[in-house]
Amino acid sequence: MRILFIISLLIHSALGFVPADNYLVDCGSKSNNTVEGRTFSADDLRADVLSTSRTIHAEASSSYSVSSDYGSSLFLTARIFESASSYKFPIREKGRHLVRLYFFPFLFENYDLSKAEFSVSAQNITLLRNFRIQSGAAVKEYSFNVTTGQIVLTLAPKSGSFAFLNALEITSLPSEVIPAGAGSMDAPKTTYRNFQDRCLETVARVNMGNRTVPPRNDSLWRLWINDGEYLKQNKVIFESRPQAVSYKEGWPSENVAPAAVYGTATRSDSVVDPNFNANITWLFRVDPGFEYFMRFHFCDVLELDYSSMRPFQFHVFVNSRFAYIGLNVDNLTGQGAPYYFDVVASPTHRGELNVSLGPSTEGGRYPMMFLSGLEIMKLSNSKASLHVSDAAVTSSRNPQTKVGVICLVGGVLIAAIGVVLAIFLICRKRRKQTTVGQSKEEGHFHDDDNTMIISSSKIGYKFPLCVIEEATDKFRESLIIGVGGFGKVYKGVLRDGTMVAVKRGSSKSTQGLMEFRTEVEMLSQFRHRHLVSLIGYCDDMDEMIIIYEFMENGTVKNHLYGSDLPPLTWRQRLEICIGAAKGLHYLHTGPAKAIIHRDVKTANILLDENLMAKVADFGISRAGPDLNETHVSTAIRGSFGYLDPEYLTRQQLTEKSDVYSFGVVMLEIISGRPVIDQSRPSEEVILVQWAMELQKSGKLHQIVDPQITSEMKEGSLLKFVEVAGKCLAELGADRPSMGDVLWNLEAALQLEGKGKEQENPIQSSRSFLSAVSRSEISSTADFSLGSMKDLDGVSLSKVFAKMVKEEMR
Repeated sequence: MRILFIISLLIHSALGFVPADNYLVDCGSKSNNTVEGRTFSADDLRADVLSTSRTIHAEASSSYSVSSDYGSSLFLTARIFESASSYKFPIREKGRHLVRLYFFPFLFENYDLSKAEFSVSAQNITLLRNFRIQSGAAVKEYSFNVTTGQIVLTLAPKSGSFAFLNALEITSLPSEVIPAGAGSMDAPKTTYRNFQDRCLETVARVNMGNRTVPPRNDSLWRLWINDGEYLKQNKVIFESRPQAVSYKEGWPSENVAPAAVYGTATRSDSVVDPNFNANITWLFRVDPGFEYFMRFHFCDVLELDYSSMRPFQFHVFVNSRFAYIGLNVDNLTGQGAPYYFDVVASPTHRGELNVSLGPSTEGGRYPMMFLSGLEIMKLSNSKASLHVSDAAVTSSRNPQTKVGVICLVGGVLIAAIGVVLAIFLICRKRRKQTTVGQSKEEGHFHDDDNTMIISSSKIGYKFPLCVIEEATDKFRESLIIGVGGFGKVYKGVLRDGTMVAVKRGSSKSTQGLMEFRTEVEMLSQFRHRHLVSLIGYCDDMDEMIIIYEFMENGTVKNHLYGSDLPPLTWRQRLEICIGAAKGLHYLHTGPAKAIIHRDVKTANILLDENLMAKVADFGISRAGPDLNETHVSTAIRGSFGYLDPEYLTRQQLTEKSDVYSFGVVMLEIISGRPVIDQSRPSEEVILVQWAMELQKSGKLHQIVDPQITSEMKEGSLLKFVEVAGKCLAELGADRPSMGDVLWNLEAALQLEGKGKEQENPIQSSRSFLSAVSRSEISSTADFSLGSMKDLDGVSLSKVFAKMVKEEMR
């Protein structure tokens, strides 16, 4: 292996860059594979990096023909994973690394790789989720900053399916290739998007001049596809003069882009027409809801050397907004010298990035414009994910796809006629409603049935779509404060000045009408200070929109990890747990029939301006079992890492399923880490498994977040971890109720004593105990806070009866 590494260094040295880390793996192969001078090791020979339970070598038959610029031989073997498995690579040098994943779905024995459905993650970042490729070879490329001593790449099959991988690359990147950040076009010029902690996915790497640059001509083995399929004009000229490129010290090197890119250009055909005034435009389809890092490459290698034509000065636009005003490459670097600039931009709501070059009145005699290359990379979102939908990935060259597109277009045209008529009738009706029924009281409307529709925040009712569009500035992308399984969440302001959170259902969502109805109906039934309040909803124009009270401090998850927010103190964490437990206890005992939340996690516990916790997201909640039943039989729903193992194996749902999930939340809160963390040693990757192993040896306190250890009192810590451990019992019958959990959390807070931060928003457990009859506790002298067994003789329903009544609103 040392010899292979040295050979690899020599190859890269010849191209000008020597990566500190360089792993090339031919998955499923039993022998090394040399492609274009690079040697890919068989993962069978790299047992040190592959951590898995059961895998299968797969080899394509000779009948398969693969067309790829990366070399066909890399796609003809694969490793098949029947369960979640990982590759682990030791890292010599921290910093940004590039990862390429190769996929080609062939048929091997009983495995049809086109039916594989799986997820891929690295360093706790979701790269692909429910990924499926049905035809054609595909190469996925990512880069992220490595701050630990290893990279862990995990493939996890969807239940009932399997995963596969044909080849992979992991290599260090020169610091000049990906910057620490860039200016944002969606905010004032002073706004800077730092993406040191974010993953980038290559969406498009384009060489202008209608020429493709294969990986072998790039020092970092990047593929630059030609701009022909993105170009929207015919009246352009393609230039190709790579010999005219001259790299200068202090300016972009070949690692940024090769001469084959800087030596080509697509330019305006304006020499014969000095009055030429049209833009050159390229259109790129991307995923909406994400920000995109964009790098524009320029190099003046044009053969137009007449001084009367210069200077060549023009504007650069993205979605009709200025990315660069009055760009004059010759003034910046001179003729033949490369230049680039970076921006961060957001696509339109339709998922489009429209790139244009426009003439400037400050230019020379001819309105000359040109572009040499363009890179577009998707930035991972606040949830460390690049995933958008569960739609299958198919080859754009698949004939069946083309037929489907033709049918789709025909269907859209037919549907459009109906939509136009429907909109006309709706607008007519809405104008009538507004004219006839508008109330003199601010913020109120009436429909034909004289039913009041409220547009203020005083109570939850149906909102007209126009009011919600007004509150969110027509769902402006910059107002997005979160993205979930149902859709995007926007920050909004109602006419009375009240801040609200607006959750809008997405057509691509895995959740739909059933979840929408469930959440509205659930939240309409009850009010509680520790449940996020429903303000209203909207189902106009087939929209599914829910309006909630706005929670200023976002999710508990964001305060624990993955953001720059200051760490929560131990007392704050305890009070957050108590608040969330109160909300869940009310759900289980307050309504006439128990409500099981089914998706308890730190991302669904929100914090208001005072850091008071409120449980949110009731889209998959279910009514609990009847009095004569022990459980509800239902399909598995929830979030991986939080699911009750008993519910997972038997599909039997009870309130104790929420208790288990809450136990996971308690571990997250006390440890300050995610439930799954691939950057940790293998025994610590899954938080619950690690915690349970520590509990067996009496060392559960070792998971405590170092930032709060100095604040904690031993008694409070022991009580907290003891309760968390009991919540995570394998059998639901062995877990405490939420009432028991709440009682013990209050006790843990009492053991901390009174602090300066304590605002006493809840009754203390001591005052709760005063409501318990003396006859229910044999002797106060025998009572101890050290064990759950001490609660055996206590009727907690009486203890909390008063609390439930007081907190219903």
